[in-house]
Amino acid sequence: MSPWHWAIVALVVIILFGSKKLPDAARGLGRSLRIFKSEVKEMQNEGNQTQNAAPQPPAAPTGQLPTAPVDATVVETPQSHTEPKSA
Repeated sequence: MSPWHWAIVALVVIILFGSKKLPDAARGLGRSLRIFKSEVKEMQNEGNQTQNAAPQPPAAPTGQLPTAPVDATVVETPQSHTEPKSA
């Protein structure tokens, strides 16, 4: 874009938002960017710390499941179901 285009865009922004709101908007945008950058930096530091801690790989499966004694009790229920009588 040419400098004239930028001047027109700036003029439209000033007309739309007014001269009083622009500094507040710029200040809010600056704060938001600062917070965003600090959060990104913190996430990168946490990522580096977890990579340095290198978790141990899970143990290889042995192919056998641990056996526990099973206490099986068979309960027999009386079947008192009767056939309906036909008339």
